[in-house]
Amino acid sequence: MPNPIKPTFKVLTVTGAILPGMARVLREADVARVIEMDAVIAAVTAATRDLAEGKAQNEPRRRAFAPRGFLNVMFAAYPGGDCLGLKAYSVADGAVRFLVTVFGLDGALKALIEAENMGAYRTGAASAVAARALTPRHPLTVGLIGAGRQARTQALALSRVLEIAELRVFSRDQSHRESFAAEQATSLGIKVVAAGSAEAAVRGADVVLTITTSSTPVLEAGWVEGNALVIGAGSNFANRTELPTDLITRAKTIVVDQLATARIESGDLIAANAAGSFDWERATELGTVLAASWKAPEQPGITVFESHGLALWDLAAASVVLPAAIQSGLGEEVSLF
Repeated sequence: MPNPIKPTFKVLTVTGAILPGMARVLREADVARVIEMDAVIAAVTAATRDLAEGKAQNEPRRRAFAPRGFLNVMFAAYPGGDCLGLKAYSVADGAVRFLVTVFGLDGALKALIEAENMGAYRTGAASAVAARALTPRHPLTVGLIGAGRQARTQALALSRVLEIAELRVFSRDQSHRESFAAEQATSLGIKVVAAGSAEAAVRGADVVLTITTSSTPVLEAGWVEGNALVIGAGSNFANRTELPTDLITRAKTIVVDQLATARIESGDLIAANAAGSFDWERATELGTVLAASWKAPEQPGITVFESHGLALWDLAAASVVLPAAIQSGLGEEVSLF
């Protein structure tokens, strides 16, 4: 019998549009050169609204566990961005590796994108979308809990949509939060203060944002102002909480990125529901808010936005990053023959 024909993997470096039968590979360095927060915020806004209107589809994350780590897979269809695809990332031995695979609506593979940087931007963009929709337009004080890589894009995104009078940042490492504050003050051109405690960061803040890997609450409900917006953006595991149950109980409005996702991943809401102090019917999806089919409470109160991350947001980011990279001649074209 003849030997089976084995596929040959060819890599071509080209510029211009993606050729038929070809896909573009973008490395982290390529993404970093072209990604723009304003464009990602606009794309995430449009995609989230499309989800609420039934024009896009998002499937919650799934995980497969192995002795040294686990694999995460999430996928979506975004016709508004002319794409569908998936995000897969592995966590093993302390390392995380991200890949977004983008297909055209015709099913053809369009791109493979290393996506750590792009993921940080889309997560920050989602917080900005929520903050713009759920906070008043006046100079605001923002309290940020967390000072890691993701915190940088959170601060950047909020600075694009809010008039920030002061940004207070707290992390457990004093030198880390002080260097973060100095760096962000310079890069964003706003007042940034390294808070001496989580309480000092939160008290009096109009917007509070948590972006940590903590498994237990990082603030107390009594610290939060009566009409503040609290964004929990750090956790997407059912057994982890950043926000205390009594804050969920006290909140007048609960907004989630997607209800199907929140029911699986929102440790904050799952814990409150188990305690009998939260009913899922109280939750409103962010897309519903953007689509103007939701009515805000007449009396002000605390609003909580639970952000866990949607594959749809990754595709939204890719829908602006990929054309920008192509226009700049970045990346490699690959084909299987």
